[in-house]
Amino acid sequence: MGDPEACARRTVPAELSDVVGRDREAAATAELLAAGRLVTLTGPAGIGKTRLALRTVRGLTSGDGADTVWVELSTLPESRWAVMEHELVFALDGREVLLVLDGCEQLGVKAAPLVSDLMAWLPRARILATSQRRLDLPGEAELAVPPLSLPAEPRDPAARQPAAAIAGCAAVRLYEERARGADPFFRLTDANAAAVAALCRALDGIPGALELAAGRAHRYPPLEALRRLTADPLTFLAGGAGRATRVDAERTHRLASPAERLLWERLSVFAGSFDAAAVADVCGFGELTPATAVEALARLAPALLADEERPGRHRLPLSVRAHAAMRLACRPGDDGTTVVRRHQERCRALAERAAGLWRGGAQREARALALAELPELRAAMNPLAVGPGAALELAVTLWFLWTACGLPAEGRCHLERALALHPRPRPARALWLAAWLTASLDGTDGTDPLLVEAWSAAVQEGEDACLAHLAHVRGTIALWERRHDSAVTEYREALELLPAGPVSGPGREVLRAALALALAHVDPLVDPPVDPFADPPVDPSAEPLGDAPGGCHDPWARSWARHAAAVRLARRGRTEAARAEVLCALETQSALGDRTGRALSAELLAELEADRGRYTRSARLLGSVSGARPAAARPPRALDVLGGRMPEEDLRAAYAEGARIGPRALLPEF
Repeated sequence: MGDPEACARRTVPAELSDVVGRDREAAATAELLAAGRLVTLTGPAGIGKTRLALRTVRGLTSGDGADTVWVELSTLPESRWAVMEHELVFALDGREVLLVLDGCEQLGVKAAPLVSDLMAWLPRARILATSQRRLDLPGEAELAVPPLSLPAEPRDPAARQPAAAIAGCAAVRLYEERARGADPFFRLTDANAAAVAALCRALDGIPGALELAAGRAHRYPPLEALRRLTADPLTFLAGGAGRATRVDAERTHRLASPAERLLWERLSVFAGSFDAAAVADVCGFGELTPATAVEALARLAPALLADEERPGRHRLPLSVRAHAAMRLACRPGDDGTTVVRRHQERCRALAERAAGLWRGGAQREARALALAELPELRAAMNPLAVGPGAALELAVTLWFLWTACGLPAEGRCHLERALALHPRPRPARALWLAAWLTASLDGTDGTDPLLVEAWSAAVQEGEDACLAHLAHVRGTIALWERRHDSAVTEYREALELLPAGPVSGPGREVLRAALALALAHVDPLVDPPVDPFADPPVDPSAEPLGDAPGGCHDPWARSWARHAAAVRLARRGRTEAARAEVLCALETQSALGDRTGRALSAELLAELEADRGRYTRSARLLGSVSGARPAAARPPRALDVLGGRMPEEDLRAAYAEGARIGPRALLPEF
């Protein structure tokens, strides 16, 4: 055990106090100690339990001169446990003392009886314990140590981002401070801020992991560190002080019960957070029944990271997950294969439920469900783990997430990765979706080969719905390129080919709205042959209607129908009515995250603003959506108008200002 009195003299370095900022948690710990005799600080390895205990002790000793004894359990061999108990009872008998037991999880099931005996033998002692799990003793007060505050997830870790936007987060401050210790020339800049933010998030805001990563700043800049960490967490965090990460994981694994060890390993299949129901579905099989899995999860919960946004859910820290995954891969039999298959089945059911919600009109709910489960869905779309066929099926089921909810680049990435591994002939529906996303992101150069291959595959497969959707893509490209007559022809063909009943992909309402938009450009004086606002028959297989406004079955289709109505009204000179329609379209498109729809509707609004002489507002609006417009689309009409009515310097300045502000901040002005 060492000298208890010497242990009590440990203090928190001043620079750590300034960087991490645990004052609020330390104050809460002190309040709990004032109210009761036993307080346990819980959390995963590296979260800062020991540091928080040290800070609490320092605050108490500086305030009221509390008599404190510190016992470091992590370095104490098992043969000394009983001796330690006797030494403590002998040394502290009759003293009013704060006894800190650091690392109680190292004692396994013997921790609770030891603490219970000490409380009985030392009635004047208060005990502050740190542990990866609760002691479950009467009168115990638990304080879960949270991770450090994190910045928002950057859209692209390689892109520039204002450093000031993330500099206030505790995780970033700690990383920056420790990185400067490893590399005196390191600075947080706009060039590396996004990578630092992504790295802090990947490390879960755990101080111990952040310090290990920052200690390698002299070898790896943040973006390279993020790449290496993502590719192989165990190797990146190994070596030097990083050996403690693996030692902690191995010790925790060894001291757990057989059911808990098995659950640790199976939990590694989850890329994000999970609840008890998910654990029962995915991990509850074989020797670990669903009920046993849930019971083991309850015991392990203090050593996991809590999902603050979704109560009742937890996730494994990255380093722990990597270690557990390695052990799962080495487990004999097909346990690893089975848990991956069960995880894939759950993700497929989640995707189908989200697609059903979308098809039934509850599109905001569909988007929220898909985004909440996106870490799991991403893992289930890894073709190396689940096979290219299963990965493509899942990606196509989530077509709306990529095309209508603002994630086209990610959707194409999943499709391209799986298509590259899929033997020919490749599935028509996956090729259709890849063509749509490629046209949106890169223009038509890479789209035509995909369209040709998709058409051939759809004919061979007898996929009439896919043939209809291919016509829709061709019509959309023609619309973007202002070949409006061709767009009308393609959209009419799509409506003729689309079979009755539910389909996976754009439904009849979307195709009708697209046709109405093309016709509005061809002849705005003629109303569309089909009322795009008419409520279609409800799909009996769809989820019940949720948040669909006004009883509309497909809010996304309705937003495009409103866009079409706005074009028709604008061409007829009814500017105010057109403005009202396009604002309604923008409201839905913004709520769904439809970046393409919002960009094109904002460009139409900019055209209307220019017609009213509001040139600066129009230019700012164009700039705000310049990064989201389809690559195949011709330049917006409003730009031609502004080019002849504004000085070039003023136009460039207003356009750049809009690009800096972005549509989320700018659109509420309208």
